[in-house]
This record gives sequence, C-alpha cells and structure tokens, in this order.
Amino acid sequence: MVREVTERKKEKRDGTMKSTFKRQASEASHSESKKMKLKKTDNNSGSKIQNAERKTEKGSNKKNPKSLVCLDVSQSSKGGRKMIHGECLEVPKNDKGQLVFKDFPQFQPNMSPKEVLQAGSFGGTYFRPIFSSVTKQNYKDEWKELPEDWLNGLNISTQVASLTYRDSVNTYKVKCGGSLEMWESSGWIVTQDPYGWFQWYCRFYHGRRTKDDERQIGRWAKCAGVKGRWRNNLITKVVRSGCGFDNKTISPVVRQTLQHWGYKLTKEDYEEGAKKVKHK
Repeated sequence: MVREVTERKKEKRDGTMKSTFKRQASEASHSESKKMKLKKTDNNSGSKIQNAERKTEKGSNKKNPKSLVCLDVSQSSKGGRKMIHGECLEVPKNDKGQLVFKDFPQFQPNMSPKEVLQAGSFGGTYFRPIFSSVTKQNYKDEWKELPEDWLNGLNISTQVASLTYRDSVNTYKVKCGGSLEMWESSGWIVTQDPYGWFQWYCRFYHGRRTKDDERQIGRWAKCAGVKGRWRNNLITKVVRSGCGFDNKTISPVVRQTLQHWGYKLTKEDYEEGAKKVKHK
C-alpha cells in the first residue's frame, strides 16, 4: 500500500515537471517568434528609410527651376549648386541709380544682373557648358535658373550660353576678361558658384546670403567701387582725352569690363572722380 502511494506521488511529480517543461518550451517558442517579428519590422523600417534617402538623393540632382527667387535657399548635392525658392523681387535703386542692399550698403553696383545680360556681355558665353576644376563636375543649362524676363529677346545659343566668344554681342564690341581656367588657377572661384563672380551676383541679388559675400563684394569694390582700379582708370583716361564721360571710344575694353561687374560710369561719378585726376 505504501509502495503504491509512493509511485502515485512520483507519477504526479513527473507529470508536473513535464507540464512545466512543455509550458517553458511554448513560452520560449513564442518569445523567439516575437523576436523574429520585431526583427522583420525593424528591417522593413530600415528599408523604407533607405529608400526615402535614395529618393531624396536622386531628387536633389534634379535641375534648378527656371526662376531665380528670393530668401529661402537650400544646398543641392551638385557641387554647391543652389535651389532658390520664393517670389522674384526687384532690388530698388537710389537717386544716383545705385542698387540698394540694406544688409550690405557698401555694395553699390548700378546695373542689375538683368541689365548686364540685356546690354550684351561676356561675348555671349557666360552660362556655356563647363567642366569645373574646382568642383570636378560638369555644368550645363545653368542659365535656366534665371528669371525668364532677364532673358527676354536674347538668343540663348549666341548671347547667353555660346561656346564661341563673339565681340559683336558685347555692348562695346570688344573682347575682355580672362578665361575660367585663369580665374580658377588664381583661386578666385569657389564651389558654391563655379562660374564665378557674376553667378554669385545673380544669386545675391535675389536674396541668397553666404559666407562668401564679403569676399565677393570686396572684389567688386577693388574693381568698380569708389576707389576701384578700373573705375578710376576709366575716369583718368576720359579726363586726359578731353572727351565726354560717356564717349564709347574712350577705353571700350575697360567699359566692358566694368559692365561685367555691374557698373556703368555716370556723369556724377565721373565729375567726382575727375577732381582727383592729375593732368599731364
């Protein structure tokens, strides 16, 4: 009798242990299944993020819109090229005909980028296709970011993005300026504006502000500002020629150069500058 009771207790204990093992095995299986589901979910989320990043990178290589616009500027992935968003605004001029940039009052060109292009500049080649040795990238159709009204009446292939320099396109019918390679080798070109100063000017005019602005404005001042080399060179030549300040035959190359820097000699500027010229 005692033996039977002992065996029944043993069977009960064995049954309890089997049940426990079975329950633990089931819980372990459930836990592993849950981990697999979580891992799968994480993988799916990672794939979605990666796909979104790929789409963003792909989208960032799209061409700039046709209109240069104001204030909101974001960097695209293409060698510093800018995507500029907002409405197109005109920068006002003061009584002297100088453009007024309130945040940079020392910068006073009297020709807007539109006026420079419409007058006939760069031999029609400025926005030609180029390879930049600074960014190591090719650029094409960069003129498409300009406002359409800047280009009204202009032949893109001969007056804006020509591969051939044409003196006849220029206002003063002469050739001036160095090559892109010369400017690059001199260290004047930076990645954000691979075409150079005039590209910077177009973007600055419509509200973009960068760390390079002070340098570029300084370059303008040394060329076309009140103490600028070429502005005073022209004034001196006019004074010594005895001709009028607007006589196109007096140093047309310097006049064309100044135009590329957004400046045209005015009577007021001439008369003020002429006071400092020593007659021979």
